[in-house]
Amino acid sequence: MGNKHARPHPKCESDGTVETDEERESPSKYCKGGYHPVKIGDVFNKRYTIVSKLGWGAYSTVWQCSDNKDHKFKALKIVRSAADGKSAAMNEIKLLEHVNRYNNTRLVHLLDHFNFTGVNGTHICMVFEVLGDNLWKLIIKSGYKGLPLTKVKSIVRQVLEGLDYLHTKCGIMHTDIKLENICLNENETCSDNVRVTITDLGNGCWVNHHYNDPIQSRPYRCPEVILGAHYNANADVWSVGCLAFELATGDFLFRYNSDYDDICVKQDENHLVLMVKLLGDVPKGFARKCKYVKKFFTAEGKLRGFQESLESCGVFKVLTEKYEWDVEEAQKFSDFLLPMLAIDPSKRASAKDSLMHEWLKL
Repeated sequence: MGNKHARPHPKCESDGTVETDEERESPSKYCKGGYHPVKIGDVFNKRYTIVSKLGWGAYSTVWQCSDNKDHKFKALKIVRSAADGKSAAMNEIKLLEHVNRYNNTRLVHLLDHFNFTGVNGTHICMVFEVLGDNLWKLIIKSGYKGLPLTKVKSIVRQVLEGLDYLHTKCGIMHTDIKLENICLNENETCSDNVRVTITDLGNGCWVNHHYNDPIQSRPYRCPEVILGAHYNANADVWSVGCLAFELATGDFLFRYNSDYDDICVKQDENHLVLMVKLLGDVPKGFARKCKYVKKFFTAEGKLRGFQESLESCGVFKVLTEKYEWDVEEAQKFSDFLLPMLAIDPSKRASAKDSLMHEWLKL
């Protein structure tokens, strides 16, 4: 645990799409099937005038624009014209339109969508509300020390409220909960009563119909995904547990080792070792349901390559010894996190369960 500078620092974002000082989209991606070349002042759909660039992602660029109808700023997401980008965008639109039916304030709203044909093909465009900084930006501003616990509680509560609604009312999984996909509301200050919005359903899926495998960004990925077991909405809850720890300490709960980026099995092994060290052994009943269990575990239930016993350090011990937390506060936070981090997803707390926990009460 504790790798503070393992990912680039987002400069600004909208709908979870980021741009960094260290890395920008490759000019070679502005080609047939790729990004559309956008210029300041361009007008889309006879309505949206480009004002500035907000960021980019693997499948899109995002721009701040002025809406000529209501003269308000919006975020315009322009998806790459390749077939895979279009397919993902159409799925995202279906999910967002379903979410819009209930007008929940914890989730990003799709305001408009249309097709645009440019020099590189036809692009799906989506219009969103403009949001503020994402939570990763707050961690940077904290000097990687984490946020005050009153603020952490407020943010985590809002994220869980959004996920409870998404899971139970909409029947949708987000599948990519992380700091970059939780944004402050526009013009929001950094007060303890900060309001946040869950963004970017680009990797989302229906609870009973999954689109992608594997899901989740690496530091927030749950054990059932790594081990090839069935996953459900509680996969999002695991990610929230990781996110809560990160907000409170400034560190990843499970260290992201970028040396293994191109070696998936090695990265999975490293991740599982960290889970076992922190949370204890993988339950045998759950292991039997996992497609890849033999790849990583021996018949005796030991991680391959780690035949010696891996002593569990526990969240409480990490908080008190590494971060020097007060014993009482560490115990309360640990008690909140552990049900969200149950290795067996059938034993894991739901978003609704987690909202009832004493720790979230200010």
